[in-house]
Amino acid sequence: MTARSARPVRLGRHAVAALVLVSAVGLVGFGWPLLAGAGSGLAHAEDAPWLFAVLLVLLVGVVLATIADSGLDAKAVAMLGVLAAVGAALRPLGAGTAGLEPMFFLMVLSGRVLGPGFGFVLGSVTMFASALLTGGVGPWMPFQMLSMGWFTMGAGLLPGPDRLRGRGELLMLAGYGFVAAFAYGTVMNLYGWTIVPGLGSGISFVAGDPLHENLVRFLAYCTATSLGWDLGRAALTVVLTLTVGPTLLRALRRATRRAAFDARVEFEVRAD
Repeated sequence: MTARSARPVRLGRHAVAALVLVSAVGLVGFGWPLLAGAGSGLAHAEDAPWLFAVLLVLLVGVVLATIADSGLDAKAVAMLGVLAAVGAALRPLGAGTAGLEPMFFLMVLSGRVLGPGFGFVLGSVTMFASALLTGGVGPWMPFQMLSMGWFTMGAGLLPGPDRLRGRGELLMLAGYGFVAAFAYGTVMNLYGWTIVPGLGSGISFVAGDPLHENLVRFLAYCTATSLGWDLGRAALTVVLTLTVGPTLLRALRRATRRAAFDARVEFEVRAD
């Protein structure tokens, strides 16, 4: 008899609705300055506490919706806590050094094995825990939580979780990690770019200007300020995924099989 393969935690309609809602709130939180008028005043530092409060409520909603759809139990919560603690511990190892952040490869592989809903919660909670661990609590934190949640969720949405294995899967995960590492940096740049004045005539955000003009300045800003940092993050994610990835994937899948997240509880009536 062959062992049952570990499958990602599946999304039901409640979990999908919760993820769509939290993602919509996140997009508004990141992008509203691009559509704001010149006299509206940008206040990301002031709106961050509100976004953080809404995000926490929605994260709980995602968890509850996933439990309602998939029947997750205390074992899933325990795995979430362990992976978030490991990710939070990995982040300080490379932070501040050319973008070398080893936690990103752990998020890619965890999202792949555990699915998009679990992955979104894991990414957000990991970033929250790492902020507490490193003293990096500030108005940027809810934006980092959203970005990391999307990053980890994306790995869970990759195709072929039940069929694709071996080198092909590793190459796909490495490619996703490379692209998504740049995407994470770009999304976080959008937060910082709109609140830092006087960067230069060609790259500064100008409130009230046409959207296409600000987007051109934003691309120039990303190229000038963070391209090297994002490249370091992307390269390390690829290297760790290809080298450590096979071992970690096996460990995560073994733990998922033993936890039996997708097992359904059935009651049998016995006549005495």
